[in-house]
Amino acid sequence: MRTVLILALALFGAFTLAAMWQVGYVGIWQAGLANWGAAQVLADLVMMSLVVLFLLHRDAQAQGRKLWPYALITLAAGSFGPLLYLLLAPAGATRTLRAA
Repeated sequence: MRTVLILALALFGAFTLAAMWQVGYVGIWQAGLANWGAAQVLADLVMMSLVVLFLLHRDAQAQGRKLWPYALITLAAGSFGPLLYLLLAPAGATRTLRAA
């Protein structure tokens, strides 16, 4: 599982850096609002980020972990927050996520 998370973080991080290099942080948001189709995809990603934060909140409470750093990362940079939350979890600490 850890290897998959590291690989996902590395590949998605490289892809994100390339996109930011080309259009910048604001350009990514502008592209997401360019038309109704792009706005729908952006809204879907925001909705899924909120769902994931809800699940991570439950897990963080059960495990006694702080969620706020990962929530801030999620709000600013999307899936990097949940990926880091899972990657930096103590061994066996995400059992409540699997049960949800």
